Amino acid sequence: MGWIRRLYDWVLGWADTRHGVTALAVLSFAESSFFPIPPDVLLVALCLGNRAKWLRFALVCSVASILGGLVGYGIGWGFWQSLDQYFFAYVPGFSPEKFEAVKGIYEDWNFWIVFVAAFTPLPYKVITITAGVMAINLPMFFIATVVGRSARFFLVSALLARYGEPVRDFIDRKFNLVTIAFAVLLVGGFVVLEFVL
Repeated sequence: MGWIRRLYDWVLGWADTRHGVTALAVLSFAESSFFPIPPDVLLVALCLGNRAKWLRFALVCSVASILGGLVGYGIGWGFWQSLDQYFFAYVPGFSPEKFEAVKGIYEDWNFWIVFVAAFTPLPYKVITITAGVMAINLPMFFIATVVGRSARFFLVSALLARYGEPVRDFIDRKFNLVTIAFAVLLVGGFVVLEFVL
């Protein structure tokens, strides 16, 4: 997996160039459908480098990721039969077993699975493409993507703008766990309400 580390370092290197924001947009777009490195890596570096621009960085990251999610949906909807073996062989996070498991979850939890994957460190590209394969309701997919991706990137950026370097350690060590716990509690709350009401 040395190539993943080299790719990670390459992504991080863009933070020190004048093309950092453009790289953030491209990375955020690509990660939603095929790229293995999450945009948070570059988002954190950019926010720490210029905390006054956190809102701009969060907006660029969110919009590009949402558009990339729509492309992922389109891949699943229109091209999956031609591309499935490529994704299984070359895209980290994709496997026939994971893909089949996600397909089963969509039948009952389509909005929530998209939202949770958009907000947490789950492999979002698997979710976007599977959503297209399953042809789930596109407006619902779009809303879940907008809410989940925006909440994630604006939260990360706002925390970095407010607290700076100490938050980097928290994000590196605990942020993924906290987002998963929050998403589980949120979905669990709605499930309980559904059964109670």
